[in-house]
Amino acid sequence: MSAALRIWRAPIVFALLTTVGLVSALLGDGVWDTLSTFTLGAPVAACGWYGLRRKSGHSTLR
Repeated sequence: MSAALRIWRAPIVFALLTTVGLVSALLGDGVWDTLSTFTLGAPVAACGWYGLRRKSGHSTLR
C-alpha cells in the first residue's frame, strides 16, 4: 500500500460518511434520519476512540 493511501484513507472515509449523512438528513424522515445519525456519528466516535487510546498510552505510533 502506498504511503499516500495510508495517510489519506481515513480522511477520505470520514468525508464520504459525512457527505452521506448530510444528504440523508436532507432527504427525508424515519430511516433517513437513522442513516444520518450513524453516518455522522461514526467519524466522531472514531476520533473519540483514537483520542482516548492515545491519552491512555496504548498507541502503536511512537
